Amino acid sequence: MQEIIKTLICTILLVSCSVAETELSTESSSKMVLIAGGILHMGGDNKQAEPNEFPKHEVSIHSFWMDETEVTNAQFEQFVEATQYITVAERPIDWEEMKKELAPNTPKPPDSFFRPGALVFQESAQPVPLNNPSLWWRWTLGANWKHPEGAQSSIKEKMDHPVVQVAWEDATAYAKWAGKRLPTEAEWEWAARGGKKNAIYPWGNEDVNIGEPKANFWQGIFPYQNRLKDGFYTTAPVKSFPPNGYGLYDMAGNVWEWCADWLDVAYYQKEASKKSNTAGPTSAYNPAMPLLKEKVLRGGSFLCSDNYCSGYRNARRMGSGTDTGLNHTGFRCVKTQQ
Repeated sequence: MQEIIKTLICTILLVSCSVAETELSTESSSKMVLIAGGILHMGGDNKQAEPNEFPKHEVSIHSFWMDETEVTNAQFEQFVEATQYITVAERPIDWEEMKKELAPNTPKPPDSFFRPGALVFQESAQPVPLNNPSLWWRWTLGANWKHPEGAQSSIKEKMDHPVVQVAWEDATAYAKWAGKRLPTEAEWEWAARGGKKNAIYPWGNEDVNIGEPKANFWQGIFPYQNRLKDGFYTTAPVKSFPPNGYGLYDMAGNVWEWCADWLDVAYYQKEASKKSNTAGPTSAYNPAMPLLKEKVLRGGSFLCSDNYCSGYRNARRMGSGTDTGLNHTGFRCVKTQQ
């Protein structure tokens, strides 16, 4: 989010100047699937893999329960109604906190910038450079989990879609209320693989673009041409596509999913990454954005394509600041097996 926000601020200133078949019911009315533990071969599987996905290494995973779907709008609404929780996107922006993630001496934007809102995807009119996310993300006042694309949008007809515009802080609060937690990055990858060793995708190795749609992703040239072969421009109702081998839905595509771990792009090169059931690094590390402390995101979203991020690959790693909510970011929860 750091580079997106920095560009947006500059623009504003210029303008103005394997699995058991048992299911577990939980307090939040979701179903959970027991994921049996084992040895995860963690890391990149093909030529699309990024450097931060190597080296491939073994991690011992303990058994755990995982939500069979991403947390839906209906489930998140139960949480909000029970707790009166206010998400990050619904709160005014704190400049003192934001500037900690920006380059020193970044000028403060006008006061109008600090009203509650969030980043919303906007398709481009023509091909654009893929190294500048500010070309397809727009700061939108009034955007939040109840209004994912802005104040005029609604989730009224999308209660079975995954909740979006939730920051890591919001996802953690929900998980705690539900008596659960966010998955570690290793747990998430183990679950996504669905019992298939070294498979590229949750369904196996068949190319994502071949045959019938296997997940909700961007078909075409991102970010200006979406052929909508899967039938969805943004989120899809959970369970719209077949589950993986563990009975988990949408482990590829639909929305990116928050994990508990800090993102350290060099972590796989460290001996600590090979610990049993590792909870990940103790701090964030990403030289590309040194001031931004990122948490891991996994699974890709409806915006992923092979020409951009191939986020639907099992091993694909992404990160974002803990206060960042986007209209393609959600989460699911886990519970430790007692």
